[in-house]
Amino acid sequence: MRIVTPEQMRNIEDESEKLGVSRKQLMENAGKKLAEFIDGHCRKDTDKKVVFLVGTGNNGGDCFVSAGILSDMGYKNINMVLVCGMPKTELAKEMYNRVSGRVNVHENYQLCISEADIIVDGIFGTGFHGKPDKKISDIFSLCENAYKIAVDIPSGADSRNGTFSAFRADETLTFGFIKSGMTQYPLKDLCGKITVADIGIPEKAVDVSEKEYILTERKDFSDFPPKRKSTSHKGTFGKVLIIAGSNLMRGAGFFAVSGALRSGAGLVQLATVEKCIDTVSVLAPEATFIEMSNDNNGFMRFEPKKLNFKKYDAVVIGCGMGVTPETVELTKFVVENSEVPIIIDADGINCIVSDIDILLKKKTDIILTPHAGEMVRLLNAVSDKLYENGTHNWTVEELSGKRLHSAIMLASAYNIIVVLKGAGTIITDGKRIAVNPTGNAGMSRGGSGDILAGMIGTIAGQGYSPFKSAYIGAYMHGLAGDIAAEKLTQEAMLPRDIINCLSDSFRRIK
Repeated sequence: MRIVTPEQMRNIEDESEKLGVSRKQLMENAGKKLAEFIDGHCRKDTDKKVVFLVGTGNNGGDCFVSAGILSDMGYKNINMVLVCGMPKTELAKEMYNRVSGRVNVHENYQLCISEADIIVDGIFGTGFHGKPDKKISDIFSLCENAYKIAVDIPSGADSRNGTFSAFRADETLTFGFIKSGMTQYPLKDLCGKITVADIGIPEKAVDVSEKEYILTERKDFSDFPPKRKSTSHKGTFGKVLIIAGSNLMRGAGFFAVSGALRSGAGLVQLATVEKCIDTVSVLAPEATFIEMSNDNNGFMRFEPKKLNFKKYDAVVIGCGMGVTPETVELTKFVVENSEVPIIIDADGINCIVSDIDILLKKKTDIILTPHAGEMVRLLNAVSDKLYENGTHNWTVEELSGKRLHSAIMLASAYNIIVVLKGAGTIITDGKRIAVNPTGNAGMSRGGSGDILAGMIGTIAGQGYSPFKSAYIGAYMHGLAGDIAAEKLTQEAMLPRDIINCLSDSFRRIK
């Protein structure tokens, strides 16, 4: 499903005008869709009290159109609160004049809101920046008892990045396309159920030449999983090398191996220390192993002669590996020498932070899979290159409001795939952006990310492009997590349950 930034939406509207569908027509179409949406919630009970909270811009214009249509349909109790005063845009003024005198306009908004059955939020649109003032925040605080519908996007939201400071909707009716910020938290949660309304934008008007955003759907990877012919053998479905684990983090090796095996790999080989092999060989005997010697703390030594990348179709490195001078050298060796796709996760990411320009020496595609903390370390490692005025000190708090921007920036700078994990996982190569809709908070446990790394390794090893491998892996990983939560609850589910539910996720997509 296509998603757009607010800038792209404005360009689409400009192009639509050139193609003969004016902004006025789009507004009228949006107002009609909104009226039908409200009517559906009222179940055609024309005695329901509907209150529109209206701003001064074109979002308010959509509301005026809708209010007029509802009045024509026989609704007797249609009310408007001009929250910021009279409309200011020419289109909004025209639509207000059409409906003026036919619906109720209130000054005493407190009484009006307190008696509402449905409240429609049309104060601010996708161009809003900043924070609503106290008056508007106070108005929103009065809306709790009614059913709340947001027009295009909840007021007070940043439609690009997903930050939010005001209205909590039960449902959001968005026009044309989901806006990019609506895929990110906290905004996604505060939109409630999102419905996309077709308002007649010509297909030719959709200009995504600069960057293409999608919300991943099953149809985006209809060719997955690869078909299994009767003549298939273990080499048919990819050979994956996983370099992971240590004495104290043996589970990481197991989770990465299991994610790869359960995603359909023909052969998975784990390079790790003896104690990790002892554990994983019992829990996942289908894997094979390369024994790496360890230092006094149980972390792998740098032994490049034991690794022959030409035997594999993908390499995964980092899960539970630890960060030592030797694992740093090991990670650099993989980046500089592998000619098959590399997935770098967890400690592999931490190992390149001290010399991130090693990524410029790659011979193949690289997929980084950072969580928020690892992403901040990466961004701070390259900030002097990304900012003309010197370094920029990123924090996890700042990142939460700039996830899309930061992922695109890092991917573009190093020509890599970035999988920024978290609610609404972002996958980007700098020009294409996929946002993952699956997954839940029950997956917020150590080990879940290791499973994802192994899964992406298998999919890349089966010949899918790195970008596609990453978004398929994220989708399937989240879907297995959702199934685990259905069976066990988010509170009780564990990463091992994600592995066990991968078979169910394959059944669902089939």
